[in-house]
Amino acid sequence: MLWLTLVCLLAVCLIADYSWKRNVNAKWSKLPGPLNLPIFGAIWIYTHVQPDELLALSRYIRKRFGRVVRFWVLHVHGLFVSDLHYAQALLSHSTEIRKNRMYSLLTDWLGDGLLVSYGAKWLSRRRVITPTFHFSILEDFVSIFDQQSQIFARNLAKYADGVEVVDIEDALALATLDVICESAMGVRINAQTDVNCEYVQLLKDMQRIIVKRYVTIAYRPKWLFQLLAPRLAKQHFAVTAALHRFTERIIKARRKEILKYQTEICEQRNQQAQNGDIGIKRRQALLDVLLSATIAGQPLSDNDIREEVDTFMFEGHDTTKSGIGYTLYCISRKKEVQAKLYAEIVEVLGTNMQHALTQRQLMQLKYTEQVIKEALRMYPPVPYIGRTIMEDCYIAGNCIPKGSSVILAIYEMQNDFAYFPQPQLFLPERQVHENPFAFVPFSAGPRNCIGQRFAMLEMKAFIARIMQLYELLPLGADVVPTVRVVLKSKTGWQMGFRKRNVMV
Repeated sequence: MLWLTLVCLLAVCLIADYSWKRNVNAKWSKLPGPLNLPIFGAIWIYTHVQPDELLALSRYIRKRFGRVVRFWVLHVHGLFVSDLHYAQALLSHSTEIRKNRMYSLLTDWLGDGLLVSYGAKWLSRRRVITPTFHFSILEDFVSIFDQQSQIFARNLAKYADGVEVVDIEDALALATLDVICESAMGVRINAQTDVNCEYVQLLKDMQRIIVKRYVTIAYRPKWLFQLLAPRLAKQHFAVTAALHRFTERIIKARRKEILKYQTEICEQRNQQAQNGDIGIKRRQALLDVLLSATIAGQPLSDNDIREEVDTFMFEGHDTTKSGIGYTLYCISRKKEVQAKLYAEIVEVLGTNMQHALTQRQLMQLKYTEQVIKEALRMYPPVPYIGRTIMEDCYIAGNCIPKGSSVILAIYEMQNDFAYFPQPQLFLPERQVHENPFAFVPFSAGPRNCIGQRFAMLEMKAFIARIMQLYELLPLGADVVPTVRVVLKSKTGWQMGFRKRNVMV
């Protein structure tokens, strides 16, 4: 009797599974894909995948099945895309802007901030925040890029004997954290000189947990995660709470500083506010915009503000760190590129570190920008972008069914020989692809990165100041790219430094 019940239950499940998937399967029948088992779909692909193997998995999928691959994971249907024309159609679409399910793993931490939200909420938040990154306002931030990059560069002096292997990852994390806190939040935390700064380690822990949940499908629903991995889930919630406390302290500090500024203005209107340890800044930081913003006549709640602060602390810190780290690594391995780069920097900036950088000078560093962009091509900080398709979408005669969870494999596309000849070579002089969607490290279309000009200026400032002081040497282990939400390297970014004869 028990066996009969089980057989009947299995039959019902198989029929329900077939009925659930029949319409979708009919729509995308022309597209290739792995074996989709009844009920389970292609879950077998993930069975033995470790967090460090996501890039290898995406490479296997592209080589085995092609650049547009359909799959089922249980009841979820999705596409893995590294095709340029599909990427262009999806990224430039005016309405298909909803992020896919993998972003739900970020919501405990980032809430409904700009990265995760969609629809009217996303649009209203974007309109509020966009003016903060206007070209004219970025000029105010260049001095911060300059100050923090100089601190970072000078901190390397004790290792610059031309022999020692230096992994710059941790030091770079602190430097970019200092930049995002002071420029976007208006608060100076001195992470590069404070050995007790906890944020960087918390961020590493959070990213490790998120990737573990992504590759372990049973951990994706929160209730199953808590049931099957209670210790990891407990750590996840503890890290989330600690990250929130960090950003809440920044919000409180900035509120206090604004009140202080307003009080002093009332008392002495004709005097300019002077910067102290935290500083009363005439520039308007992102946090100032959020604190004073209204949407539909209502101010943002403390929770709304924290969501956006958390989002920009993550996106504006870790992605830039990845971009700078990989760029410096590539420069250290290409002597002729380094020579040409140094010549441009000396021509535009000179060799005197005491001369302050300006936005105009950074904009003149054209070859430096080529070098950075080539590094971003090979090692895009955000290797995957996700979308959920809200209506049936037709591209190249094929249907992407409504509800599909699409993964755009930026890393695969930008390292594809079909779009970039000899993609494994670092060639800053290579011709720009005729289709701008072949190079999308900052995404593209309506949901492109709001801070990409900010990031490019910051990266230029760091590269320029480091190159002014040091020759980079090809020492240490090669990079081993791995996904920790953002693209990192299992071996860090290792290189050597040799001091130049310059005025400091």
